[in-house]
Amino acid sequence: MTKRMFEIGGGSLVTRRSALKFGAAGLAAGSMLSMPAIVRAQADAIKIGHLTPMTGFLGVLGEWAVQGIQMAAEEINAAGGVMGRKLEVASEDSINPDTAATKAQRMLERDGVAFLMGEISSASALAISQVAARNKRLFMALGPRSDTLRGKSCNRYMFCTDIPNTVMVNAVGSSLMRDNMVKGKKFAAVTSDYVFGHDLLRAAKAFFDTHGGNIVSDDLVATDVTDFSPYLLKIRQAQPDVVCLNLAGNQVTNFVKQYAEYGLPFPTVGFNLNTADAWAAGLGNLAGTWPTVWYHTLDNPASLAFVEAFKTKYGKIPENHAWIEYVSLKMMAQAMEETKSTDSEALVDYLEKGAEFDILKDRKAYFRSWDHQLIQEAYPFSVKADATDVIDMMELGAAVPGADESLEVIYPTREQNPCSL
Repeated sequence: MTKRMFEIGGGSLVTRRSALKFGAAGLAAGSMLSMPAIVRAQADAIKIGHLTPMTGFLGVLGEWAVQGIQMAAEEINAAGGVMGRKLEVASEDSINPDTAATKAQRMLERDGVAFLMGEISSASALAISQVAARNKRLFMALGPRSDTLRGKSCNRYMFCTDIPNTVMVNAVGSSLMRDNMVKGKKFAAVTSDYVFGHDLLRAAKAFFDTHGGNIVSDDLVATDVTDFSPYLLKIRQAQPDVVCLNLAGNQVTNFVKQYAEYGLPFPTVGFNLNTADAWAAGLGNLAGTWPTVWYHTLDNPASLAFVEAFKTKYGKIPENHAWIEYVSLKMMAQAMEETKSTDSEALVDYLEKGAEFDILKDRKAYFRSWDHQLIQEAYPFSVKADATDVIDMMELGAAVPGADESLEVIYPTREQNPCSL
């Protein structure tokens, strides 16, 4: 069972067991006089429920998510908190949709959190969003990318910060079109068999249909599959021009390693890649063009300062989930400070009215009122041919859309992905 984690004071984490031991030791030492101040401090804290996968095929990404949001909380608290109150972020392992929903309900009912944040799995995010809607409490979904969450499964209390599947397809697709890699080409698709993968495949098919690409083979892969041999043999038989990957988490890492071992000659492209998965693939295994929401080499002063601060704190380069969790808590701090409230109705109204947020990119971001999607720049990135270090093996492309275009041109329209809040 995953231990519960709490933020204490400046942000150090302790388990429930060690917290109880500390309390018992304090009482034994006769420190009762300090208890009223402690109780007041706890009552004054703004509690935030943070759910993210810390185990399973997305577990590695969840570790980055916890580090990013906790770093943001520490910085906010060091600067005086929000409305003079400290933030207390409780991070827990969501594991799967059922567990995510159960923990979300408990956080709202028993733990007294003001609202919920987090998640990477689209299926778990959907489960949490349903709990949030029933309780009329805000849920900011930070990492899930399914278009469905912004479309038929949207609700008034859920906001989505990561780029959705359609944007990832458009980001990579624009690069493929430029290189004449779509029209008349044959694609073999390998897709993660859950809501995110299905949704991503639909977006990819729509893109290929529009631009003259042809999917000649299409396989769904369970999230617990580690041996991709049967799928690689089918790809060899299909003889595609390009292999299209719609995988998630450590599926990407496992596939590209085995693809390299098989020595197949077909170029690969992917419509989903997190930098932790790219790093885990290792030098010489990953190839092609991929989408990203952020990368540590982004040439923006605020972004580079964040990278340096993260390196100082954790001793490593931040991954994109660390970045998005970090900026998302900063956005919520802005919303609470501006509204002078932790009330979900007030926060929802504020986010819907087009407030702009600095997310460490060249252009500020904002939430669309009709589907609660954060509108921001995206990027294609590709593997350097001469890379000598996995951390720097990806080369970030120019932001899409271009600086002279509306940010919304790469996002689904109302007609493409209708949402009824």
